[in-house]
Amino acid sequence: MQKLKEKQTHQPPLNHLAIIMDGNGRWAKAKGLPRLKGHEEGAKRVLEIAKEAKSMNIPYLSLFAFSTENWSRPELEVKGLFKLLNEFVSKYIKTLHEDQVRLVISGRIEGLPLPTQKLLLKAMEDTKSYQRYTLNICVNYGGQDEIVRATQKAIKAVQNGLIKIEDITPMTFHQFLDTAILPPVDCLVRTSGEQRISNFLLYQLAYAELIFVTKSWPDFKAADLQQVIETFQERQRRFGKL
Repeated sequence: MQKLKEKQTHQPPLNHLAIIMDGNGRWAKAKGLPRLKGHEEGAKRVLEIAKEAKSMNIPYLSLFAFSTENWSRPELEVKGLFKLLNEFVSKYIKTLHEDQVRLVISGRIEGLPLPTQKLLLKAMEDTKSYQRYTLNICVNYGGQDEIVRATQKAIKAVQNGLIKIEDITPMTFHQFLDTAILPPVDCLVRTSGEQRISNFLLYQLAYAELIFVTKSWPDFKAADLQQVIETFQERQRRFGKL
């Protein structure tokens, strides 16, 4: 698959792509299937899109898998989602090693079921040496919660004499976020036609290009990602300048 076009003369390349994988449940309902079937089909798209992003030389990919608000969903669905996550990581950890992709988890890992915690922490540890490509899965994640936790970390750093208050800037604050090793998001994609960011990567999205796709996530394929990237490349990113 071809890499990003080289015609980007008026904007930097796409380094960090973020996706809100929306519409699994509605996709299933439209087909008369249980909601979990939609999530199962959506899980298949993760590897396909991650591989396509890698083939297009996009070094950082962030996926919104489970929000802090998703705990309010039916217990059966929540358990099913974590079962899918565990199966995905267990099944594709070999692929991560083969493709030399670093796995990062953003969110409150300590709030996840213990087997999921252990699995995710081990996968992160085992892939931490890979530098060229990073897959960031946001689990038990909320943008506001992340900013609050980052602020608490910054306060502790000041109290411990590691930094001074005046040293805290938008750039230095970034080191306290879950995504400290990732650059700001260049492009956010949301599937299913909804046009919200839903508390996702609020700090990192400051100057991201937003692209909303009508297809539900289970129907979002490699060709759709290519079309999204073409749309992104047509944008002129000014970052507040003329």
